[in-house]
Amino acid sequence: MKILAVGDWYMPPHYFADALATLGGAHDIRYFEIDANRPFDPASPSERKLREYLGSPEQLIERIKGAEVLVVQGAPVTDEVLDASPELGLVCCARGGPVNVDIDAVTDRGLPLVTTPGKNAEAVADLTVAFLVMLARVIPKGQRFIDQGGQVGDNWQGAHFMGHDLRGRTLGIVGYGQIGLRVAKRVRGFGMQTVVYDPYVTVEDAEVRQLDTLDELLRSADFVSLHARATAETESMIDAEALALMRPGAFLVNTARETLVDEEALDGALAAGRLGGAALDVFTDGEMLARRENVVLTPHVGGATYETLARGADMIAAEIRRFAAGEPLINVFNRDALAV
Repeated sequence: MKILAVGDWYMPPHYFADALATLGGAHDIRYFEIDANRPFDPASPSERKLREYLGSPEQLIERIKGAEVLVVQGAPVTDEVLDASPELGLVCCARGGPVNVDIDAVTDRGLPLVTTPGKNAEAVADLTVAFLVMLARVIPKGQRFIDQGGQVGDNWQGAHFMGHDLRGRTLGIVGYGQIGLRVAKRVRGFGMQTVVYDPYVTVEDAEVRQLDTLDELLRSADFVSLHARATAETESMIDAEALALMRPGAFLVNTARETLVDEEALDGALAAGRLGGAALDVFTDGEMLARRENVVLTPHVGGATYETLARGADMIAAEIRRFAAGEPLINVFNRDALAV
């Protein structure tokens, strides 16, 4: 079987090479790293459907001929890419959400599209808990003090940076998928209580209380952590009205998507002193929020671990192994459309 594995500067080809080496020598596997700097001006309807991609479709078209399996992480997959190899039988994208793939084009051609849901769940859950600790212990204010030349004069300096224990506090998790579930398990070790709002999931953990509405969660939690998907329904779900429902002094954490939060409303709530602080790994206006000494900002590093990349490549290798053996695929993104 002929396989084309396309890496990029974020996920270099060696991750795919290490994982696909487990397939043995029975396959013809070609690897290359797409050039993210090659110009690409989306023009066709298929190209305009893509988001968060690296490189240009032409680079794939130049190399895909004869491939039966296409593997990408961030490379753009359009209708023209798919048509460049009539032998294609499987498309693999090492991401949870294949926004760099024209899903309609893949489905119209009867091709299964497999992805890697949850590959970054451990990493994002770890970062979320780190944010909780940083906010509770007033780390942003202390870090700014040091960055601005502040000196630690004696053992009593901590009086200027009094924080809170996590034990006994309530964490509200919005979205109880693979990440939210792992966050709930982690904070149990800190002695926190957990409440959850997710209308699409039934929580089966006796130590986690599921609430019927988002409003109820906002009123109940000392910390609110967002793990919902970015959809039209969840856009700006944390707006001025939602922020007003949160407990005075509560903290907001967003490691999901920037579209979930109305950042101007958040900045207003922070300026008014209603919130104790916020930590965001995803945001639109970092300059505005960075003015606040009770805000933590990181440059979308939630899934940026070596283990996350290796796990994604391993998940893809497992799907290709199933495909080659004629076994059912597991993580088919367009399963409903294909009825497979």
